Amino acid sequence: MDRLIYTAMSGSNAAAARQAVLANNLANVSTTGFRAELSTYRAVPLQGEGASTRVFAMEATSGYLDTPGSPQRTDRNLDVMASGNAWFGVQALDGTEAYTRNGHFEVSTEGTLLGVHGLPVLSSDGSPITVPAGADLTISPDGAISAKIGKQPANTIGKLKMVTPTAEDQIQRGPDGLFRAGSGEPLNQDDSAKLKPGVLEGSNVNPIETMVGMIQTARQFEGTMRLLQSTESNDRSAAQLLSVQG
Repeated sequence: MDRLIYTAMSGSNAAAARQAVLANNLANVSTTGFRAELSTYRAVPLQGEGASTRVFAMEATSGYLDTPGSPQRTDRNLDVMASGNAWFGVQALDGTEAYTRNGHFEVSTEGTLLGVHGLPVLSSDGSPITVPAGADLTISPDGAISAKIGKQPANTIGKLKMVTPTAEDQIQRGPDGLFRAGSGEPLNQDDSAKLKPGVLEGSNVNPIETMVGMIQTARQFEGTMRLLQSTESNDRSAAQLLSVQG
């Protein structure tokens, strides 16, 4: 009897974990540059004497959907969209270098160029970008940032750090929603990476597909719950038969 209970329980936990992933994706359907998180079920054989035939269901994260989101034109100087598989470098709260597809930038009151969640945007040398006071910024397709003050000629104050993950060093989503290199080391600047000024990348979450997935997962969860209820009913019936025989 315990075999059925624990097998159904593992299926319920896996379904609940998938539902959480789908709910998070749906909540970020309007988040700039968001990458949908992928999930999958996997079978895990139970280790132990006499348990070679018992297999539990587990939920595993298989990465993220790397298709680009739809472009949204804003014509704003500090809105940019990375082309291809390029990513922007930012400094995370823990001081590490992280990457995002969110190209909505702003200038803080201290003159630092900020990106997603108010994190400093990194230059090609890995340091935060400082903007002169009162300067109008322009970002070129190669990531170079030009600052113009009044009628003075524009000067290049830096270049956005843009990286392109490789098959040998792929990036992974962290608990803070940012991406980092699997090796743990900062990725090298990709001088061939390009961007589109005045455009933002939308989320690549498909809301209809996600809603269908949530309905399907909810039905799977209900099925495992019914299985547990059937197990309880069978256990009660067996106890009654044993009491009668006793």
